[in-house]
Amino acid sequence: MTYLYDTTLRDGTQGEGVNLSVEDKLKIAKRLDEFGMHYIEGGWPGSNPKDAEFFTRAKQLNFKQAKLTAFGSTRRAQGDVVTDPQIKMLLDAETPAVTMVAKTSILHVTHVLETTLEENLKMIADSVAYFKSKGKEVLHDAEHFFDGFKLDKDYALATLRAARDAGADWLVLCDTNGGTMALGDRRDCEDHHR
Repeated sequence: MTYLYDTTLRDGTQGEGVNLSVEDKLKIAKRLDEFGMHYIEGGWPGSNPKDAEFFTRAKQLNFKQAKLTAFGSTRRAQGDVVTDPQIKMLLDAETPAVTMVAKTSILHVTHVLETTLEENLKMIADSVAYFKSKGKEVLHDAEHFFDGFKLDKDYALATLRAARDAGADWLVLCDTNGGTMALGDRRDCEDHHR
């Protein structure tokens, strides 16, 4: 089965000159549900007042089909998932699903997160397990997956296993930079499936 996941309300607002009001976001969410989307990514709770208000008001929406998902990251390096402010904001959004972005490239783990590869795996597992313990459907957003796979296949796959073993419902393999050709993605995905 194919599921449709729309990122207009977060990723679609990152373009130059794009500025949606809360009313705009609510109207778009309703239309996306009418179009038959299965998942609507509402934004990053706590990243700005507009997204905070959107999630508060979106609780009143009655979707026919779509599930609203809050987007955010894993717990912080060396942090406690229970007290992490980002994790709390994701839970406070009260969405049925959480889309949790995590680093899959050793380059991003060491240079952006400035942590160890092992700690990143713990961050993924701890965060997924905690969201599952709170009854959330978890979509693991494997950021820079294909770039990470090219750099270190074993580590990129280890990040997926960490999420899967902790209970993630979905593993979303992201071509974040858009540089992977479709045929290459297909071959990589077939390799992972085996």
